[in-house]
Amino acid sequence: MRYNEKELRALSRQPAELAAELGMRGPKKGSVLKRRLVKLVVNFLFYFRTDEAEPIGALLLEHCRVIKEEPSVFSISFIEDPERKYHFECSSEEQCEQWTEALRQASYEFMRKTLISYRNEIQKMTGKDPLEQFGISEEARFQLSSWKV
Repeated sequence: MRYNEKELRALSRQPAELAAELGMRGPKKGSVLKRRLVKLVVNFLFYFRTDEAEPIGALLLEHCRVIKEEPSVFSISFIEDPERKYHFECSSEEQCEQWTEALRQASYEFMRKTLISYRNEIQKMTGKDPLEQFGISEEARFQLSSWKV
């Protein structure tokens, strides 16, 4: 994926849907758990050293799996490489639930499925396509990909 570092840094400064200090362990063997400020902005999960303002990394939450590993630990892996997991340790089971739910709903794919569902419900209730007024009436624009998450 191509990205512009300046734009990513600017995005990392936007208000977060969710942010907290979590324990984080990267996918490399022997990686140790480190405290990181983790911030969810749209469909990016940014992580920072706790004493720095610039992110040290970001995960694009597309085509990924979020799995609760233990009561207060979850992992993120990507469909292309499911063995490569990022682990996050929360301070409580409730915080872990909050993070896993937010991360699952952060992907473009989830938002598109939700839009299609709402669109169909409104169309059933009113008999009209609610997006037609915006020139978005072609069903093909909202076809779901073949990726299974």
